[in-house]
Amino acid sequence: MKPIQPDDSGFWLLTRGSTLHLHGHKLPHGKASEFALQGRNGMVIGALEQQPLWLVEEREDDPREYVSLRDQLYLPERTFNLLGRGAELNHFFQTHKFCGKCGAETRITQDEWAVQCVNPQCGYRTYPVICPSIIVAVRRGKEILLANHQRHRGDMYTTLAGFVEVGETFEQTVHREVFEETGIKVKNVRYFGSQPWAFPNSQMVGFLADYASGDIRLQEAELYDAQWFRYDQALPPLPPEGTIALRLIRATLDICKHAAD
Repeated sequence: MKPIQPDDSGFWLLTRGSTLHLHGHKLPHGKASEFALQGRNGMVIGALEQQPLWLVEEREDDPREYVSLRDQLYLPERTFNLLGRGAELNHFFQTHKFCGKCGAETRITQDEWAVQCVNPQCGYRTYPVICPSIIVAVRRGKEILLANHQRHRGDMYTTLAGFVEVGETFEQTVHREVFEETGIKVKNVRYFGSQPWAFPNSQMVGFLADYASGDIRLQEAELYDAQWFRYDQALPPLPPEGTIALRLIRATLDICKHAAD
């Protein structure tokens, strides 16, 4: 990052965790001096509407109001992912101020998104941490398996998900997570798509899978409820637009609709 000059212009992304500052429900746009950003550190992380998108270094004493990044899921995918990039980079810079190898301070590199130890005897370079997580929709004939997680107790039903463990393939994670959380075994696991998920630094890797065997047995620490729902019957509240979870559900419901009886 470098000190922002009064005449620097573009879109300004101020983040705090997985929240961001909006000006009139939109990202601040214009010269830095219009938003009192001169002198703060910043870096260009991409382009938005053919204008530079600046990530501004987080400051604890910033009095501005911040809103959840999740509230911006209605935005075009590229725009939302660009905002997510800023949130993830901010999280990375805030949590890697010291070298994990020797403990000395780090500085943000100029040639790539990374931090490097300032100790000349070390110089260890660290890159943004991305935590892969699977998310899977399971189909049984004309039914889809949907779960109500403890954090959404009594409200939204969604697909199953979980983090990939060391030494594990994505497909192995699908089998393990579905069985651990519901007691269900699956087959025909196939890749669907992915979504960067800046809460705070995940990559959601989506899969479709078919039911193989087993009865629902809840992992109660994770799930409040899980049920099979027919595609042609009323469904519970679902994830919001813009999420890969909703895309997985819709794709599975379409498969259910055309499945042979």
